[in-house]
Amino acid sequence: MQRFILQQNIELFRRQLASQPDDSARRTLHMLLSSAERDMAYLDADEKGVRPRVSSRWVAGAFSGGSGRVAEYWRRIENSAHPYLLLDPGPGLHIVDANDAYARATMTSRSALAGRSLFEVFPDNPADASADGVNNLFNSLQIAAETGRPHQMAIQRYDVRDPSGNFVERHWQPINSPVHDDEGKLICLLHHVEDVTVEVLAQPRKQPA
Repeated sequence: MQRFILQQNIELFRRQLASQPDDSARRTLHMLLSSAERDMAYLDADEKGVRPRVSSRWVAGAFSGGSGRVAEYWRRIENSAHPYLLLDPGPGLHIVDANDAYARATMTSRSALAGRSLFEVFPDNPADASADGVNNLFNSLQIAAETGRPHQMAIQRYDVRDPSGNFVERHWQPINSPVHDDEGKLICLLHHVEDVTVEVLAQPRKQPA
C-alpha cells in the first residue's frame, strides 16, 4: 500500500509540475516530489536493494582475506587517499567496508559503517526539504548494477552528520561502479566520492527567481 501511494503521488506531482507556470507553486511541488521520491528510494533500498540478495558470507569472504581478482582489487584501494565505500547490492544496501579516507571524509569511522544500511548511516538532511541525495544516489547505484558499467553522477549536495550529530553541508563528485567476482558475477558496488564542497561554495550563488 505504501509503495502504491508513493508511486501515485510521484506521478501526480510530476504531472502538476509539467503544467504549473507559477514559480512559488513549482517550488512547493518540487519539495513534495523530492520527499515522495526520497521515501520511495528508502523503501526500495530496504526491500529490494539493486539486485537479488547475495550471501553476506560470500560478500564478506571476497574482501576479508579472500583470494582472486576482487580481493586483490580491494587491497589496492583500501589504503588509497581517495574515499571508497563497498556496498552489498541486496536488500538494505548494507555497507561491506569503507577505507579510512572515506571515513574521514564523512566524519565517521570504519567500525561504525560496516554492516549497516547505507541510508541508515547517510540519510538526507531533514532540515532540507528539497534534498535529493538519497534518491539520486539510489538511482545511480541501480544504473551501475543493471548496466554493469560505472555511472558518474553530477555534482551532488549530500549533507553528512558531524560527530555531534549535526548535519553539515557537503558537495560531492560521486562515481558508482559494479564490482564482479572472478566469474564475472556482480558481488558488490563501489561508491567513490571526492569532496568538492570548497569549490562549490566558492562559486557565486544563484539568486532565486
